[in-house]
Amino acid sequence: MEAEMNTDDEKAPLFDLAVQTRVARAPEFVYTVVSDLPRSHQWSEECTGGEWIEGEPGALGSVFRGHNVRPDDVVAWAPVVRGSWTTTAEIVTAEPAHRFAWAMRTLSGRAQDSVWGFTLRATEDDTTELVHHFRMGAATEGIQKITAEMDEDERKRFFHEWGVKVESDMAATLGRLKKIIESD
Repeated sequence: MEAEMNTDDEKAPLFDLAVQTRVARAPEFVYTVVSDLPRSHQWSEECTGGEWIEGEPGALGSVFRGHNVRPDDVVAWAPVVRGSWTTTAEIVTAEPAHRFAWAMRTLSGRAQDSVWGFTLRATEDDTTELVHHFRMGAATEGIQKITAEMDEDERKRFFHEWGVKVESDMAATLGRLKKIIESD
């Protein structure tokens, strides 16, 4: 799936990406792993861990502070955050054995239209189809800052390259998750 900036229909998402794999464990077990966000340093390309700062861990409405790091060569020409930074995310879906998702928050604490998550489906052979998805409807505060000084061609280039990067990161995340889940 290719991501690109939407310039014609403002209601269509900027990104709507999904990657999937099959995991040799039951959905109930898979859910306990993917909803344990402090462990995300074990599988994420950028998140190095974090902690729950509000609410019951993993429950709907709870808030997670993530610690992240990004190397200098990621979309190197664009003014993206590099090095270490933190984010906060609010759990917007928590359905054990089925779905878990979180929305990135603004600096003032409002949930943005930028949602990451996992969908789990039981299969006939007692495995789980695990789908990692990311949807960004409207540009986040961060994306707005990154693209503020770009002309239309630069924005199109950025959204294309960022989409390729995110989708690659998601595939790598699922590969590591599969190994972790199947070895736990």
